[in-house]
Amino acid sequence: MEQMVEQWRRERPDVDPSSMAVFARLTRAHLAASRAIEATLGRHGLNRGEFDLLASLRRAAEPYRLSPGDLARAMVLSPAATTNRMQRLEERGLVVRRPDPADGRFGVVELTDAGKALVDAAVTDHVATLDRLLADLPVRDRPGFTALLGAVERNAAAAPER
Repeated sequence: MEQMVEQWRRERPDVDPSSMAVFARLTRAHLAASRAIEATLGRHGLNRGEFDLLASLRRAAEPYRLSPGDLARAMVLSPAATTNRMQRLEERGLVVRRPDPADGRFGVVELTDAGKALVDAAVTDHVATLDRLLADLPVRDRPGFTALLGAVERNAAAAPER
């Protein structure tokens, strides 16, 4: 990375390559973290999408149920993609679809006991993996780092495509 920056500075002193270094590091960190996260969740028989659905229900608090629309919004997914994940997890006995107790015209997705046990085990290992990935970033610095990444995320989301 440092070599790339120095080469650009030598060849194009009129251009500051520091932003290239930041995004190269973000990309490399994302790829390495994704591999570690997939491996951790894979040990529990889950992929990231399945974990996300189970975790969204688990975070909903007892009785661990959400409407399909609320579940899709929690995962920032289309209803079709949510249904696909839901069906796979339902076949495995990890979630169940039921009529909404408050209004039988609608349905809810509910975490089963097996789903709760699985997501609880997976989230423990998932957080341990994330903590290992952040081991060299002091806990006291994480809120500031998260805020800085949030600024990059907002700018990227607002940037017009060219």
